[in-house]
Amino acid sequence: MGNLRRLYDEFGQSPWLDNLKRGWITSGELARWIERGVRGITSNPTIFAKAIWGATDYDEQFCQLATQGRTVEDAYWEMVTRDIEDALALLRPAYDETGGHDGFVSVEVAPALARDTAATIEAARKLWREIDEPNLLVKIPATAEGLPAIRTCLSEGININVTLLFGLERYGEVIDAFMGGLEDRVAAGGEIATIDSVASFFVSRVDTEVDRRLEAIGTPEALALRGKAAVANAQLAYELFLERFDTPRWKALAAKGAEVQRPLWASTSTKNPAYPDTVYVDSLIGPSTVNTMPETTLEQFEDHGTLARTVDADFAAAHDVIDRLTAVGIDMRDVTKTLEEEGVASFSKSYDELITSLETKADSLRRG
Repeated sequence: MGNLRRLYDEFGQSPWLDNLKRGWITSGELARWIERGVRGITSNPTIFAKAIWGATDYDEQFCQLATQGRTVEDAYWEMVTRDIEDALALLRPAYDETGGHDGFVSVEVAPALARDTAATIEAARKLWREIDEPNLLVKIPATAEGLPAIRTCLSEGININVTLLFGLERYGEVIDAFMGGLEDRVAAGGEIATIDSVASFFVSRVDTEVDRRLEAIGTPEALALRGKAAVANAQLAYELFLERFDTPRWKALAAKGAEVQRPLWASTSTKNPAYPDTVYVDSLIGPSTVNTMPETTLEQFEDHGTLARTVDADFAAAHDVIDRLTAVGIDMRDVTKTLEEEGVASFSKSYDELITSLETKADSLRRG
């Protein structure tokens, strides 16, 4: 049995694939990943921008839509929806076999909506209604404006992947929004046993930002902490998860059939070549979690990843890392605030650049 299958069977962590492109669906590559143990898929605007811009797989559908007079944004969402629906069909057996616990595919609302609560809710409703599959997760960023949208959507029975989550304080607010949404649904007489949600905690980007700040400080004490912040931050998020999902508030919801909102470790490819290539997988293994990895990291972990329960092995050591970071002048709240702002801007930039390139292509088709 390979490492990806063992990760779930022995340690209760679901390996998901953090990429989606049409060529994988049509070639059977995605089906092969599922056979090897992949149990879900995440996507985002940057992933789709690379997929659509970097291949000819979408040209035929785009040409048809453009010549029919569809707007470029409508055409983009048509292309994305088709890929999501095809991926959902491939993963539906996993969803059914696990009683709705796995087999999910995530699609994100337009990144320009990250600061607009009402528009985010409407976009999530539209995706949920039009795709209409139980193993869909709609991604909503964990911005201050996203929190009430998350609660409202969950109260309406929409599965939510809370994305762009970096800090512990914001994670606590996400858990509140999750439980609040379920409580609202119960109060309205709704069923909560079929609602699923994950909280996507971004990992490697924390080290990238903290390491930059540590190098600017430049003291031996600061430099000795490089490469330690991201794992410690995620491990403390898991500690918070364990605490909050063992409270009377949660137990009341669980008694009505609610499933926990699993922490999902995202951004787990290693950005710094000086660090082990599977460090953000090996260090965060534990039950009731997900790790979504790009295909290169999946291959690396399958080949030489270390299988052991690590995410909750030493919370005291994780606290010590954060304390030492504070002592040398690292403000983790400022770090995570910066990363949230950069994440929203980055996804918006990818989306805007893709739409601009598609507009150019559509113009040439209409002239052609």
